[in-house]
Amino acid sequence: MSQVVGGWTNFTFSIPQEDLGVFKKALAGFVGVDYKPVADAKQVVSGTNYCFLCEAKPVYPGATAYLALVYIYQPLQGDPHITNIEKIAPK
Repeated sequence: MSQVVGGWTNFTFSIPQEDLGVFKKALAGFVGVDYKPVADAKQVVSGTNYCFLCEAKPVYPGATAYLALVYIYQPLQGDPHITNIEKIAPK
C-alpha cells in the first residue's frame, strides 16, 4: 500500500509495535479513562499524525465503555502528544 504525503492511510487492525510505542508514550500519566487501541491510521506531515480507534473505559465503578478516536502528533523531534480525543459511540 502506498501512502500519499498529507493523506491518511486506511485503518489497520494489526497495529505495528512502533505505533503502539507512540501511543503509550503520548498517554503516559493520562488518568481517568483507560484507552485500549484496536486499530490505527497515520498521516505523514511535518512529523506524523496518528489516529487510534480505541475501546475507552472510564476508571470509576459502573462506568460505561465506549469507542473513541485518540489523535496523537509525533513531531520530527520531541515527544508525541495527544491533540484530540473524540467519543464516537457507546460500546
